[in-house]
Amino acid sequence: MRSRPLRPSSAREPENAAAYAGLIRCHLASGDLDQAEAYAAAAPAAIAKAKEIEGARAQIELARQAAKAGPVTELSRAVEADPANHQARFDLALALHASGQIDEAVDQLLELFRRDREWNEGAARTQLFTIFDALEAHRSDRSERTPPALLDDICLIDGAG
Repeated sequence: MRSRPLRPSSAREPENAAAYAGLIRCHLASGDLDQAEAYAAAAPAAIAKAKEIEGARAQIELARQAAKAGPVTELSRAVEADPANHQARFDLALALHASGQIDEAVDQLLELFRRDREWNEGAARTQLFTIFDALEAHRSDRSERTPPALLDDICLIDGAG
């Protein structure tokens, strides 16, 4: 049986970014990615670029990626067998993130970035920023590293620090 779509509980604050993002995350938590995406796309213009809404969009993107992630064990073996296999390392990072191992996923992305920052048009950097956006908007105690600290890691690798 399919439940009714969640709707904003109060029309008094249609431009409350935190509440609206919470609504999107409720759909994510219930596994209804399409409805979450529909609400994100329909965010009122006044809050559409708010960090809470951007973070919810990042969480949608990560949830879509998680649905396609491969098995961590197989991907770990592939990376161990060939540390220069950037695609396997990237896929491992996606799988680790999907399984809630955020710090480990970030470590794999940082290693990929360190090895070849331009691989796949900067995919590691892009993925790191997607994770940062999701973490910043919805802090999780599953990750001990804050987005600013992770950004410092990139700057050190990039030679800017």
